[in-house]
Amino acid sequence: MTTLHWTLPLPAGYRQADVLAFHGRDTQGVAEQVTPHRLRKAILQQGLPVLLEVDFTASEAQCRAEIDGRLCHGMQDALHGVLNNILGLRIAPEPFAQLVAGDPLMGPLARANGSLRIVQSATPFEALTWAIIGQQINLPFAIALRRTFILQAGRQHSSGLWCYPEARDVARLAPEDLTGRKFSRAKAETLLRLAALVDQGKLSLELPASGEVEAVSQALLKVKGIGPWTVNYALLRGYGYADCSLHGDVAIRAALQKLLGEASKPDIARTEQWLRQYAPHRTMAAAHLWASLHTAQIDT
Repeated sequence: MTTLHWTLPLPAGYRQADVLAFHGRDTQGVAEQVTPHRLRKAILQQGLPVLLEVDFTASEAQCRAEIDGRLCHGMQDALHGVLNNILGLRIAPEPFAQLVAGDPLMGPLARANGSLRIVQSATPFEALTWAIIGQQINLPFAIALRRTFILQAGRQHSSGLWCYPEARDVARLAPEDLTGRKFSRAKAETLLRLAALVDQGKLSLELPASGEVEAVSQALLKVKGIGPWTVNYALLRGYGYADCSLHGDVAIRAALQKLLGEASKPDIARTEQWLRQYAPHRTMAAAHLWASLHTAQIDT
């Protein structure tokens, strides 16, 4: 086993409870475990099981990675990036707060929510597969399916926690491995299709050096079963992209209805048009709208 250590400074007003709530959605703690001041999450990195442990203080995150094997080239930097993702450190909340300071609708939300942040999945593949799993079903059922998915395709770290699978692990499954465990046929086939494309090198989830997301977005939209909502969700949770428009999200439309004080939810086209005024910070607009519904920190 190889052990790495980091100490990451946390910005003023950092809301660790939001991070713990997001990663603690599965109360069975198969792949993630949380306590009031600690996060433990198991992942696969370059095919090796890794346990990430984060202990929070008022001003910093003390992080440790326990790798079941030897340190591979580039792994330390990759794990540092994963920590930034799962701790919600990619998108700073201040630019959006400044943008809406005088906004009569979003301004009060931004002030009430303080330094709200977007907590991400560990990797784009995790974000994408979670988005597919959660499509058109309620959150408790989605969490149960996610747990099944991890146990079916993931691998166990020596600590006992299960690692969220990589594409190569999912690609080994047959549709019946999932449909026999309450996955719809369409959901199972989309997950396996995505995994096979990534595993075979036909679909890259890497962003170009410029950070532009258009090429990845267009490639994902060509995958049968993946639509605009899934792509935008993956950009938000997987890449920390600051300008995702979640106009197709039912919760966003419900939050906008509440904010506008209207009798019915605005349609998708109107929601998209309304969100345009907050470009290039529409991701944070979505975060504040989600939070306004008083859910447990962005649990979509």
